[in-house]
Amino acid sequence: MSVFFDNHLHLRRDGLYLEAVKDFIKAGGTHFVLCQNPMPELVMKEQSYIGCYEKTLKMAEEIRSELDVVVFVTVGPYPVDYLKLSDRFGDKKAIEIMKKGMEEAAQFCEDKKGIAIGEIGRPHFQVDEKIIEVSNEILYYGMEKAADIGVPVVLHTESATPEQCKELVKMGREAGLPAEKIVKHFAPALIKKDENFGLMPSVLSSKKNIVEALKKGSRFLMETDYIDDLKRPGAVLGPKTIPNLTKKLLDNEVMTDAQAYEIHVKNPQKIYDIVLEV
Repeated sequence: MSVFFDNHLHLRRDGLYLEAVKDFIKAGGTHFVLCQNPMPELVMKEQSYIGCYEKTLKMAEEIRSELDVVVFVTVGPYPVDYLKLSDRFGDKKAIEIMKKGMEEAAQFCEDKKGIAIGEIGRPHFQVDEKIIEVSNEILYYGMEKAADIGVPVVLHTESATPEQCKELVKMGREAGLPAEKIVKHFAPALIKKDENFGLMPSVLSSKKNIVEALKKGSRFLMETDYIDDLKRPGAVLGPKTIPNLTKKLLDNEVMTDAQAYEIHVKNPQKIYDIVLEV
């Protein structure tokens, strides 16, 4: 196996940044998706998401120029931003900024700077029903923008359940976005069709989750959701996790070469319409 793909990883200039990528590479990592960090203060200052999208792109360009690794980028209005934006500007203006952010993300992808709009969705913690309704309105708009240009969305929501997957797939269908173009970030091992209703689970890659997922199939992506926060060392999973875990599962014959190839190469290529160097 020569490709090891981390589907969701964050980096920060005030974190380990390049050192984290070096750790990924040393472990055997070859490709990863750099998902834009929340930057609510910058968004409030500029009343636009373009600044944080460009900052994310610049990081990817620096990594590509300095290290032997393939970096893809996703950008989008982080759903929790709505809470801060509405506090500062009121609901109407907050929704306007978030929807404009979807348009800006779509343009970013249409210009081939990004491969998906995300992470977008709903707050992952309990909020009142009005915030859920507004978040769904903004999410639906983002799905429409993604459908217009034929790219996936990467969803940040509360913990995934089959019922939630069914709801999100229905929302996508109504927005014109096929189920397979909906990537559920931070997913548990919801691998079967009657569990995920056709969306693509991006499974948080603890050994337990991946072993459980492999018992059901190999139609999923692997992610660490590494957050690169020096104040929270060890939070979520580290950058070495996916290559190290995959190799261990292969060595122990828990994962087959065919499964590894599907997870690390075929699934990303199909979902994001990219070509991976093998």
